[in-house]
Amino acid sequence: MNDITRLVERYLATWNLADTAERRAEIAAIWTEDARYVDPLVDAAGPDAIDATIEAARRQFPGLVFTLAGDVDAHHDLARFTWHLGPEGGEPIVVGFDVAVLAGDRRIRTVHGFLDRVPAAR
Repeated sequence: MNDITRLVERYLATWNLADTAERRAEIAAIWTEDARYVDPLVDAAGPDAIDATIEAARRQFPGLVFTLAGDVDAHHDLARFTWHLGPEGGEPIVVGFDVAVLAGDRRIRTVHGFLDRVPAAR
């Protein structure tokens, strides 16, 4: 397993962290100070906004976990990967595709997220 795959696994694991202090420490470790997360629903700039985005997703989907779905494809300062959100070991409810832009120190500078499958609104 290469360093970028490990970084992506840490990134996804951060979305599963319930403990706020632990999650914020992990965000500080793997994201740059000027980090940005963008998907169709949110544009979060900075570690505080990224943490708030993760917390909002955790509240919206309690008990579900983010997992890597397949290999990470990377070159230069880019990594792309598919992820699932669903019950542990179960069928995913949400499927997404992210492109991460990495800084020179191999931390995450930006994530561009795409939602490929989402639950129907009720």
